[in-house]
Amino acid sequence: MGIRPGRAIRDADKVAWTRFSKSKPRKSFIKSMPHADLHQYRMGVMKPDFDCVMTLRSEEAVILRDNAIESARQSSNKHLEKTAPGAYYLMVRVYPHHIIRENKMIAGAGADRLQKGMRQAFGRPMDRAARLGVGTPLFTVYGYKANAEHLKLALIRAKRKLSGKYRIVAK
Repeated sequence: MGIRPGRAIRDADKVAWTRFSKSKPRKSFIKSMPHADLHQYRMGVMKPDFDCVMTLRSEEAVILRDNAIESARQSSNKHLEKTAPGAYYLMVRVYPHHIIRENKMIAGAGADRLQKGMRQAFGRPMDRAARLGVGTPLFTVYGYKANAEHLKLALIRAKRKLSGKYRIVAK
């Protein structure tokens, strides 16, 4: 069994019980942090003479799993490496703080004797996610106006990997 689909956790009106503290572990709701899939937040080389900035902003409040953000980052970065090598700087603007919990249920014969249903169903930490509000920037790309179409196409490729509605804003 793999991970649950994004539609199971993407509603942003859920309560965020994600407190994790290394200095005061007794105050933590979550006792152990799940592994992070997103490790790289800045790609390319920042140059002072970049004259084009494009940002991918969310148009609705949504919760994005970190492996979806990583997939979008990889696809856009790969496109930029092929089309504008050395002439771009890509930033991931959000950090996955939100902890996704899952109350695992057993299915099959005799499963009713092994579990307690919804009694103490707080769930175990399974994955991380980022909570985006309306207008929150997700990716920002710096580059030259000569490569503006490639920068825009890279953000479109990233947008296809994510759930929710997004807009590309050019400055």
